[in-house]
Amino acid sequence: MCGLAGELRFDGQLADLEALSRISGQMVNRGPDAAGLWASGPVALAHRRLKIMDLAEASGQPMVDNQLGLTLVFNGAIYNYPALRGELEILGYQFFSDGDTEVILKAYHAWGEQMLERLNGMFALAIWERDSRRLFLARDRLGIKPLYLSHTPQHLRFASSLPALLRGGDLDTSLNPAALNQYLSFHSVVPAPQTLINGVTKLPPGHWMRVEANGERQLQRWWTLDYGPAEGEQDLPLSHWQESVLDALRNAVKRRNLAAVDVGVLLSGGVDSSLLVALLDEAGARNLKTFTIGFADVGGEAGNEFPYSDLIARQYGTDHHQLMIPEQDILRDLPDALAAMSEPMVSHDCIAFYLLSREVSRHCKVVQSGQGADEIFAGYHWYPTVAEASDPLTAYQQAFMDQDFDTYRSMVQPAWVREDYAGEFIREHFARPGAEAGLDKALRLDATVMLVEDPVKRVDNMTMAWGLEARVPFLDHELVELAARIPGHFKLPEQGKYVLKQAARSMLPAEVIDRPKGYFPVPGLKYLQGQTLEWVRDSLTGSNARARGLFNPDYVDRLLQDPAAHITPLRGSRLWQLAVLELWLDTHGVTP
Repeated sequence: MCGLAGELRFDGQLADLEALSRISGQMVNRGPDAAGLWASGPVALAHRRLKIMDLAEASGQPMVDNQLGLTLVFNGAIYNYPALRGELEILGYQFFSDGDTEVILKAYHAWGEQMLERLNGMFALAIWERDSRRLFLARDRLGIKPLYLSHTPQHLRFASSLPALLRGGDLDTSLNPAALNQYLSFHSVVPAPQTLINGVTKLPPGHWMRVEANGERQLQRWWTLDYGPAEGEQDLPLSHWQESVLDALRNAVKRRNLAAVDVGVLLSGGVDSSLLVALLDEAGARNLKTFTIGFADVGGEAGNEFPYSDLIARQYGTDHHQLMIPEQDILRDLPDALAAMSEPMVSHDCIAFYLLSREVSRHCKVVQSGQGADEIFAGYHWYPTVAEASDPLTAYQQAFMDQDFDTYRSMVQPAWVREDYAGEFIREHFARPGAEAGLDKALRLDATVMLVEDPVKRVDNMTMAWGLEARVPFLDHELVELAARIPGHFKLPEQGKYVLKQAARSMLPAEVIDRPKGYFPVPGLKYLQGQTLEWVRDSLTGSNARARGLFNPDYVDRLLQDPAAHITPLRGSRLWQLAVLELWLDTHGVTP
């Protein structure tokens, strides 16, 4: 788990090492243990290292193999690297290090881009081919690790965070009208390859890109998630799927316990994270560290789920850490949480993950998180509605989108009103082959787009802000592919995730499994008041906001007059959504 960066010039100039140093320097928190920089004529690669798999200097990056003519920078973790190393040794490859980085380098030489299909893990990577003068970029199946790009006629730059590319300069920082519509309409989801900044894109999950010395690019999808039972699986009973899910999750958890340092768990007290604790205990983990966070209650809404996390901690005898955050700490640390966002994210639990990660990083360098279970096992409230609807597309849009296009037009100033980009993206995605049922169409969209651009990005950004590696067993691709084949009627009962809950009954108390669905609540950011409200007011009415001219002043005034009255279908604050964008732009120096 680290931060990578690089530049490839197309104009005959040497790589700009000063700009690359600025880009890499912005990612110190992603890799506080070591730094590396390598350059050869028009290409340069930089790396910030967080030592997890192999602590030795031999696994440092950029990793150069002169014999093979390859140089690599890599961010992530490959959990099956010991088995791949064994295959490569049989083929005659010799190794000078003991971690997963060199395995990728040799695997690419042996199998080319087909090596991606062999990798089990999370990754973003860049490989320079000395002899062909080509650059190869790739991102994992579910986009767990980010890769941002800035392409001009003179050069291609790339990095693990968008703000890092901004530090490099020499890019178009104007705002993207299509991405603005998506951010405000699709719950801050801006699907790849776009970002809010015109000069920055992101490599889509499950894709690779090959860049020639003259700047020509080839982009290819290397992984697709299809839904529906395979041949012969249509009539399998629930018991089969329960056993298969538990076995697959058991393997995923074991894989993600591979590290040269201690591994903890972010324990919310829900089924997902509690099951991770149970499976780690079953695998023989002892003195397991668990962590949970809570906030003050606001407006009668509870700000913590301590009773449930305490129950699991007692049952499995974990070294449990509770963190209670007062409102003044939220206000104090919100600017730092915004600075940690590669893109603006409206979800309230960004600050929760930021503060929790700070606490966890004092005790361990790797944690497992239950992120992703809701998206792959149908745990959200809109899935039954979509499954039962005669028009699943409309049902999904009404349940998930923060506002329709008419409301969007009233929010922004006329210059930003173009098309219903968010609505059109959802319509196009629903129409793609590979998912027939309305439920499966919604699950595919959420698992391959929404999950990537909200929960997964949130966890990556907030944990990496503290040099903490987060691993997500529910996004093991073998488990995700299995879940996609499970019929919807085994997922939807009892508030969703039925097959997972039934599988968990052999390991977890009923109080955890049958509890009402919880979230990571931060009520103070939903019902804005006090100092937080004043900060939001200043951000939306200040000189920078006026100069950008994004939002309709009358609409902003209505929100400010009664913030609690303007809540989205997903129970978020419309006022907070607008403010986060302005605050993020200010924080990262994207001036009008």
